[in-house]
Amino acid sequence: MRHPRLAVAAAIAVAFVAGLSLSHAAAAAKKPGAQPYKPLDVFAEVLASVENNYVEPIAEEELVYGAIDGLVAKLDPHSVFMRPDVYRAMHDEAVGEFDGLGLEVSVEGDTLVVVSPVADSPAERAGLHPGDKILSIDGESTRDMTLGEALRRMRGAPGTKVILEIMRDGFQAPLKLTLVRDRVRMQSVEWRPLDAERRLVYVRVKAFQDRTDRAIRKALDDARGAFKGEIEGLVVDLRNNPGGLLQQAVRVSDLWLAQGVIVSVEGRSKSNVEIERAREKDTEPGYPMVILVNKGTASASEIVAGALQDHGRAILLGATTFGKGSVQSIIELEDGSGLKLTVARYFTPKHRSIHGHGIAPDIAVEVAPPPPPSARDGKLPAAGPDLQLERAALWLKDPARGKQAGR
Repeated sequence: MRHPRLAVAAAIAVAFVAGLSLSHAAAAAKKPGAQPYKPLDVFAEVLASVENNYVEPIAEEELVYGAIDGLVAKLDPHSVFMRPDVYRAMHDEAVGEFDGLGLEVSVEGDTLVVVSPVADSPAERAGLHPGDKILSIDGESTRDMTLGEALRRMRGAPGTKVILEIMRDGFQAPLKLTLVRDRVRMQSVEWRPLDAERRLVYVRVKAFQDRTDRAIRKALDDARGAFKGEIEGLVVDLRNNPGGLLQQAVRVSDLWLAQGVIVSVEGRSKSNVEIERAREKDTEPGYPMVILVNKGTASASEIVAGALQDHGRAILLGATTFGKGSVQSIIELEDGSGLKLTVARYFTPKHRSIHGHGIAPDIAVEVAPPPPPSARDGKLPAAGPDLQLERAALWLKDPARGKQAGR
């Protein structure tokens, strides 16, 4: 007679794979002697053994969630299983308001790395910078921590504290920083005149959220109203923009492109290719453009930068981008958890894959990251001049001189 715990474990194992594609199962069944999902018998046995014999009782849900965490962690740094609380928080991020540190992170090898701090967030105020390595969270090493677990640990109610141990190139030793979680309210677009007399405009795009394209359009129209005339030059700042919605990246690119490919998305099957193209309707005038990029420019931001660079519509100035050229699909699960799964890679109009490589700027202007606040006083050092923005403004005023200054 089968042990009742083993029967329960087997049932959980069946549910665990219920969402897998039928085509995969059919393909396995065609192989001589193949038994689809045979390894799940081992999973069921291990689950039953842990439930029955482990020195401390562990909730069945935690065991299954842990197994899923391990499975997804084997895929790639951007696929992640999100428990219900993290999945709800992700929805809040899409509309630009959430509780936490405001920190986009990724896993490189076995290291948790900062992709970008969100603008006006506790992470940005603490001085965190793209490329910083997070060695521990509240004293717990991140070395074997899944991305989902790291995100869960950094979330929390406003006013609560979290201690991050940070390492940066050039540091003699890691630095521990105490951050206070807050309600992060992110307006994805802001603008200001860069030179009112010359009708030069600066637009910062902090993330690609729902309706970001409309916010940019409004910013440009507001600038025209302030100038009482047409824009003569534009700087779009995508530095430290961790990305967001793919469709918004397409729509934003379409603002400045009248025709041609914006991005091609290629899935597992080479025949499954989706191509997004520009439309001529409502295209912005052909004023000169500079796009500011750095190591924190990632994902959807790289789609925009790559599309405008390939079409010769804008000059890229700054440092090579992060290099996240994959597309994640969000799958909501029946218990309120979610799965962010890499389903495709995207390519620029010239079919460049930037995954793992990034996009090199036309004009390289490297800026060293500032030191973080000291552990003693927690104060940020005084901000230095924005050399990249200065070079961008110079290029708009005098392209030949601006390009030379950026070398």
